[in-house]
Amino acid sequence: MMSASADLRNASDSAERSQMPGPRDNTVAIPPMPDYNGRVLSYTATAIVIVAGVLQGAFQQWHMWLVAGALLWPHIAYFLTRHTFLKNTPRIRQKMLTADCIIGGGFIGCIGLVAIPSASVVLMLMFSALIIGGIRQWLIGCVLMTASILGFLALSGSAPSYQSPLLTSMLSILTTGVYICVTAFYAHQQARALMLAKSQIQSQREQSIALSHKLSKYLSPQVWQSIFTGERDVRLETQRKKLAIFFSDIKGFTELSEEMEPEALTELLNHYFNGMAEVALRYGGTIDKFVGDSIMVFFGDPTSRGPREDAFACVSMAIDMRNHMKIMRQKWQSQGIKTPLEIRMGISTGYTTVGNFGAENRMDYTIIGKEVNLASRLESLADPGAILISYETFSLVKDRIMCRDKGEITVKGFGRPIPIYEVVDFRRDMGPNRSFMEHEHKGFAMYLDSDKITEKERKSILAALDDAAERLRHEGDPGN
Repeated sequence: MMSASADLRNASDSAERSQMPGPRDNTVAIPPMPDYNGRVLSYTATAIVIVAGVLQGAFQQWHMWLVAGALLWPHIAYFLTRHTFLKNTPRIRQKMLTADCIIGGGFIGCIGLVAIPSASVVLMLMFSALIIGGIRQWLIGCVLMTASILGFLALSGSAPSYQSPLLTSMLSILTTGVYICVTAFYAHQQARALMLAKSQIQSQREQSIALSHKLSKYLSPQVWQSIFTGERDVRLETQRKKLAIFFSDIKGFTELSEEMEPEALTELLNHYFNGMAEVALRYGGTIDKFVGDSIMVFFGDPTSRGPREDAFACVSMAIDMRNHMKIMRQKWQSQGIKTPLEIRMGISTGYTTVGNFGAENRMDYTIIGKEVNLASRLESLADPGAILISYETFSLVKDRIMCRDKGEITVKGFGRPIPIYEVVDFRRDMGPNRSFMEHEHKGFAMYLDSDKITEKERKSILAALDDAAERLRHEGDPGN
């Protein structure tokens, strides 16, 4: 008695809203059969059956009044669902379908259970209930329709004969078949359109993900992750947090830039930044920016493991960077770069202002505060290959990091001199049990980090060392 086509526009809109931002050049329009059209079709079919039944004597004369009701009800239902308080009612389609089941049951009861017309109405109602509401709506519809049939049957009584004339039966079957075929066609069209919409949404989602990954290259991974997971809003806001701040630059880079061609210098710098960025991300650092040959990294935002662990991760990263720099320097020397490049680093820990700074249409996620200035100052005072840290950083890592006292410095913004310390190495790596070893002479360089060597690599390295030792012994033997 109403449209059997499921209205998939809401599902399609929800799917589009759930996808990530992306291009929407082509939109798929799903062609549903509106409830109004379906209801007009089904009630018109019922009206035709009533007229035929009355003319052939299968129904009583007063049943002609049901024709007017059948033709008016679709318009009344449309008005109720679009222009009254019912338009905002959840699951309004299912509620209107229950009304149709009650009306259909009343019609069957009024005609006294004449077989084929009654079966036609039941088929249309059950077909609608199954497609629109599934098994649950079908069961509800069966119960309500049965109750309505029994109620009206008690009032009007059963028909003298349950058989209907041939023309009435044929029209009942024909109109029901037309209704089912038309609504099934629309349901098929919707299914095809929905599959196409899902395919398009998936394609747009993939494009959006690819675009977001490209944009992520311009943001620190932690910041990008917090934005795209909804943990952080993209707006001008800041907060005070205790962070560990790291600065580094390359000693001798200015002199090297005067000797090298810009293309070669760019390649060297990108190689350096790529290696250091991998180290920083491995320890969970938020890369703030690259400026010239300088790197700024901080720990403690957007994620933090606590001030002590953040400071330790920052110092551990600096030690790893220093070791990694030795490996890169050896590679650069093999490429003909004779200028020895050394990294110098500074670390401070304290409260800073962190968040989005700038304008509404162009902002930068960074930190400001006197601790940032202190870290930058420590980096500029550090000797090549050295890591200078503030007293607060030292107090947080001293149980795991060996440091030496370097006296005090005066820094703008601090009321009194600041004690500073130089990082020596991990305490666990001091003495015979240290994992990192280095030895360098003209014509020879060795950097060994035993913690990072696999068993397969260990055998290959031992073979290479045995071969090198044998050659040195052979060439150094006066008898040869």
